[in-house]
Amino acid sequence: MNAQVTGTSKNSSSRPEVDPSKLWAGGVATAVVAGLVALVGVLVFRWLFDVPILAPNADGAYGDVHTTEYVLTAALLAIIATGLIHVLLLTTPRPFAFFGWIIGLATLVAMLFPFSTAAPLSQKFATGAVNLFIGIAIWSLLNGVGNRSI
Repeated sequence: MNAQVTGTSKNSSSRPEVDPSKLWAGGVATAVVAGLVALVGVLVFRWLFDVPILAPNADGAYGDVHTTEYVLTAALLAIIATGLIHVLLLTTPRPFAFFGWIIGLATLVAMLFPFSTAAPLSQKFATGAVNLFIGIAIWSLLNGVGNRSI
């Protein structure tokens, strides 16, 4: 009876259980989506808008090895973000709030970073836009996956 009066009970103080298989399966799927967002972003800007991000225009719509590195990096960042949400779910109060802030700020840094380079302004904006879409994809997908895995 005392536990009910104070608002604490054995069940309310325990953490929700995380299903790691659901979480990591969703994380791998998010990595695939993040890589595809990066690829589509590069193709859209290079092919449709004729903005040669990551490689000179002469390298065609795909670009060069930098495009492959970019796609793989986006996928790797999604895997790292999956580890982050897993740790937050296990250790912090309001893990989705912290996850949102961390991913939001990391995305902002990724959007601003191209402006520190010597690339033309159109390439800076294009790379920043693709980075924004990658960040949104990772955040929104892993936020949903995290909710479904508890």
